[in-house]
Amino acid sequence: MKISYTWLKDYIQLEESPEEVSKILTQTGLEVGSIEKVETIKGGMEGLVTGLVVTCAKHPNSDHLSITTVDIGTGSLLPIVCGAPNVAAGQKVVVAPVGTTLYIGDQELTLKKVKIRGEVSEGMICAEDEIGIGTDHDGIIVLDDTVEIGIPAKEYFNVESDWVIEVDLTPNRIDGASHIGVARDLAAFINQTRPAAFKRMPVDMFKTDNNDLEIPVEIRNPEACPRYAGVTLSGIKVKESPAWLKNRLKAIGHTPINNVVDVTNFVLFETGQPLHAFDAAEIAGKKVVVQTVPAGTKFTTLDEVERGLHEDDLMICNTKEPMCIGGVFGGLTSGVKESTTSIFLESAWFDPVYIRKTARRHGLNTDASFRFERGTDPNGVIYALKRAAILIKEIAGGTISSEIQDVYPMPAEHFKVQVTYKNIARLIGKDLGAETIKKILTSLEIDIESETEKGLSLAVPPYRVDVKREADVIEEILRIYGYNNVEIPSVVKSSLQVSVKPDPDQVRNLVSEMLTSQGFNEIWSNSLTKSMYYEGMEQYRHENTVNLLNPLSADLNGMRQTLLFGGLECIAWNANRQNKDLKLYEFGNCYFFKGTELKEQPVRNYHEEEHLGLFITGAQTSESWAMEQKPTSFFHLKSIAENILKRMGYTIAQLQLSETKNELFSEGISYIENNKTVLETGTVAKRFLKKFGVENPVYYADFNWNAVMLKLARHKVLFEELPKFPAVRRDLALVVDKQVKFREIEEIAYKTERKILMETGLFDVYEGKGIPEGKKSYAVSFVLRDDLRTLNDKQIDKTMQKLVAAFERDLGAQLRK
Repeated sequence: MKISYTWLKDYIQLEESPEEVSKILTQTGLEVGSIEKVETIKGGMEGLVTGLVVTCAKHPNSDHLSITTVDIGTGSLLPIVCGAPNVAAGQKVVVAPVGTTLYIGDQELTLKKVKIRGEVSEGMICAEDEIGIGTDHDGIIVLDDTVEIGIPAKEYFNVESDWVIEVDLTPNRIDGASHIGVARDLAAFINQTRPAAFKRMPVDMFKTDNNDLEIPVEIRNPEACPRYAGVTLSGIKVKESPAWLKNRLKAIGHTPINNVVDVTNFVLFETGQPLHAFDAAEIAGKKVVVQTVPAGTKFTTLDEVERGLHEDDLMICNTKEPMCIGGVFGGLTSGVKESTTSIFLESAWFDPVYIRKTARRHGLNTDASFRFERGTDPNGVIYALKRAAILIKEIAGGTISSEIQDVYPMPAEHFKVQVTYKNIARLIGKDLGAETIKKILTSLEIDIESETEKGLSLAVPPYRVDVKREADVIEEILRIYGYNNVEIPSVVKSSLQVSVKPDPDQVRNLVSEMLTSQGFNEIWSNSLTKSMYYEGMEQYRHENTVNLLNPLSADLNGMRQTLLFGGLECIAWNANRQNKDLKLYEFGNCYFFKGTELKEQPVRNYHEEEHLGLFITGAQTSESWAMEQKPTSFFHLKSIAENILKRMGYTIAQLQLSETKNELFSEGISYIENNKTVLETGTVAKRFLKKFGVENPVYYADFNWNAVMLKLARHKVLFEELPKFPAVRRDLALVVDKQVKFREIEEIAYKTERKILMETGLFDVYEGKGIPEGKKSYAVSFVLRDDLRTLNDKQIDKTMQKLVAAFERDLGAQLRK
């Protein structure tokens, strides 16, 4: 929301600079994002003055230049060489003396004293395009003979400089989405140190000139439109707006259109109340009907897009057809045109939910919908209507040709709130005193209905949609009093808290550092996702998705059940930008609807789990002349995932490993402890890669982080002395059936020798010449060590024989010769 400092001073007398105003607004909850100086003409015509051409003669060394002397009111004449064909003695002109900076298009030109064809020139006589008031360069600007010599050009052309303060509005502070709203907060704050008040422009002069064009209003859906008002103006002339109005709108980045539309926009940014002007000639039946229409009805909006309407879209209609999407966007044919001579001016209060849903359905976000969907002032409808009608009559002429039609069947009531002085002091941490509190509340237009020794009974105006509780009122008091004005107490009162062990944040940071050190980047994907991703899935069923009742869009209408889809979106986005070699990880929650309806405890219908997802794709190492680039693999991810499990207290040998049945993977492994899946890792199924347009294989590991944290909480770190005696390694080449996995060999080895077998590793797999069909060769290493004594050959040989016998018995393995 952009606020003009100059415009703001129409409603409040300010002694503070724009920078000071920005600080005050930020302190009061209207955070200022930026402050910028703007001018109606770039450079503000600084340095330009009016002058009189005293003499004009042909340049002796040029057939198209003239030598002039110009009086700019300094007591001496400036010699200026001019190339304009229309320059002549006796003309009043615009002069840029030496040192003036001109902005011509995107270029800056600072004038210097120069010689042109041998003649001294100390400035420039300017054309329209050289000072930014037009595009004509055929000749210099010739001013009226009555113009005084030596006055700044910016005064003659009424050039305005202004400061634009950009306020980053939060959704609850829509009351600050106008100049009057900002002025109200400023006045309330400043009033604590000096008398200050804001004012609204008077509308007492509003009166009906005649009743020549009565257009009645009917509301058929009062739930969606609790209040609708309108008035007609006839005999108007649609034309360009006056300079003051255009300058106001330009200052806040709004493009002027015509005098009628500009007034409605001006009043919108002044009061926060959206308005709309209809061409009265386009209102069939001379009646306005506020209603919904059948689903599928076609309607063409101002942007010339034909839209299919929803049955809940609120429409402003005539007796035959819709004219406007209420509170959102106007129609193509019903708006104000150059030929318009009479208008119906609308001011309404629409239900925020209806407007928000309609705007989202049609992908529209307008200044009007922005305000209506957050809540406008129902009691400001008539003021804004009168204000606009007065301005249109003043600027466009014509007459007010009807009484105000105001349909308001159920007037909005003020919010009744009780506050106690005790709670105010308790929450703020300081006793402000009753008079200070009442002064602040009154300055915020909060009515004090009654007062007791203990507190106040208040009536909060309905435009303050965020102030409905005692705590809300106390927050209002504090933000105006000033957070910085509450002294830091000498005694700190706090409750003792027991920190969770292990600390989840520290554990996440530990794992993050492990992954980052191995080249991984952390991603944060949206927990809102497309529910259609889960259509046709078995493990993550579509009906188990937690759906939103009022989604922002169809792409964000459900809560994720897995981290995979967010990761694939990220991989696809990067791959499309030539970044295909990726290592990513994400901590995030996954959400599940249990598919039951527990009315007494509805929260139990839902389940939430924290997961850690790892993703790798593309090449394993970056491209380099020093080494060959290899594609990444499932085994690379598997080793990383197992290292995390080990760091979290798991012993891999004690976990149950099985082939994953998760449909997210085409192949992979599940790590299970006590019938609970801790980790699933594997190759992402091609049908999901195809859905996201990912071409390279993607390997994914999914940790159930809740289970991991429970394990870590029970895990105890024990100290052991470093071994005093050396370890011995022996290798075996075992020929086994193809379906035998190394995991089976490892399990048999540890069962057979529990005392001195320390490690088992696989360092080669071979199939081919010399190996029978249906077989493969595993080269397996065994590390043996006795912590009490040095192993001798007899003990080592005996252990290896036991292992070979176990492999032959259980797996049918043979030693490779």
